[in-house]
Amino acid sequence: MLDEKLHEECGVFGVYSPRNYDIAKDVYYGLYALQHRGQESCGIVVNDDGLFFSHKDIGQVSNVFDAKNLSELPDASMAIGHVRYGTTGGNSRRNTQPIEVNHQKGKLALAHNGNISNAYDLRNELELSGAIFHTTSDTEIIAYILTRERLRTPSIEKAVFECMKYLEGAYSIVMMSSSKLIAVRDPHGYRPLCYGMTGDGRYVIASESCALDAVGAHFIRDIRPGEVMVFSREGVTSLTDAVGSKRNQICIFEYIYFARPDSVIDGVSVHEARQKAGEILAREHAVDADVVVGVPDSGLDAALGYAKYSGIPYGIGLIKNKYIGRTFISPTQNERNSQVRIKLSPIASTVKGKRVVLIDDSIVRGTTCERIVRLIREAGAKEIHMRISSPPFTNPCYYGTDIDSKDKLIACHHSVEEIAKIIGADSLGYLPVDSLSELVGHNDYCNACFTGDYATRVPENISKNRFEKRLSER
Repeated sequence: MLDEKLHEECGVFGVYSPRNYDIAKDVYYGLYALQHRGQESCGIVVNDDGLFFSHKDIGQVSNVFDAKNLSELPDASMAIGHVRYGTTGGNSRRNTQPIEVNHQKGKLALAHNGNISNAYDLRNELELSGAIFHTTSDTEIIAYILTRERLRTPSIEKAVFECMKYLEGAYSIVMMSSSKLIAVRDPHGYRPLCYGMTGDGRYVIASESCALDAVGAHFIRDIRPGEVMVFSREGVTSLTDAVGSKRNQICIFEYIYFARPDSVIDGVSVHEARQKAGEILAREHAVDADVVVGVPDSGLDAALGYAKYSGIPYGIGLIKNKYIGRTFISPTQNERNSQVRIKLSPIASTVKGKRVVLIDDSIVRGTTCERIVRLIREAGAKEIHMRISSPPFTNPCYYGTDIDSKDKLIACHHSVEEIAKIIGADSLGYLPVDSLSELVGHNDYCNACFTGDYATRVPENISKNRFEKRLSER
């Protein structure tokens, strides 16, 4: 991959309209707005009065869709879409979403953001009962259980609630039956999901509110943890009483890195949360310096906050080449060492001869951070004081972030002082873990990657490619 930043797995989008129209274009624009949540593959499924039409493939939205294949998707009243970065299952066409299922009681299409932490156990049980899997993603496990429960229950809504009883971990889902569009958020609310409405009566469901803006929908509210919302000709129905209350656990890293800054998640502005992180860093890790520089993109808001609180001028010290995606491949070590130069360019006039406060959102393995520090140093910076707008990563994530082992985390093996030396910074400061509540104004969030405080059972097998490996052993 191009960088060693954390990746979050997916974005989901859905539209329900009271009349047929060119609905695929709405989903196309929505997926564009959610492209930051996944660049491996994407897809759209359109429901034309119970007939499903789809297009999906490996690649980003602009590579997979064009005027021709969008025009081949018919006018309809329902459609869902998906952008993917997989934390369960490899990057292959068979793992593209939405997943489509034909079964005795009709059709189903499903798009999922999150990570089912008990997926390994569930898949074993399903395979022993005769299920045959065509993908290596955990989304197909959801589809199998949902289909099984639909055969036992009087409605798709009831089947969804029965399915939720088996699932552990994170899932924000949009799905379609032949006549209904359904939005589901897991009882902990790990991943965001919201809905809105356009002026002409179309309901829109999206992972983030920025995607509502992309299609001219006004935000109504977030889907609540454990809530199932049904959109159909009978109207909009909210169902919440069949799951039971859980401890709310929105992923705090949505605010630090994953989400777009113009999104609002569970009532909290992502932009304001990141600025607050910068203010906390300035308060907790003050330093004499001449300029504050943010690492694009998610470090920029925190840098503004640091500059505002400290009084040190803010400067644009790095320019990002936005035409390089995360799928950029470099086969040799020498080329990997050049990747940061391809993606980021320093502005020497901002940093030359100056003491620089450099703000980034995280340090995972440390190699990318070291290369960025070196860029700034080579551009003439006299001192570089690294500030990180998250606490140190010390634990795996089971809920949709690609940290599957402590072995890959530099903070598990080195002290802060040692990490500063490794990355070449004059000093290093992290966001204190006990200050995370200041970012969002409450304590209802998951910070397990920083603390090890998990709200669900810890699975034994969490390797991203665990199902591919199992296939190769047969």
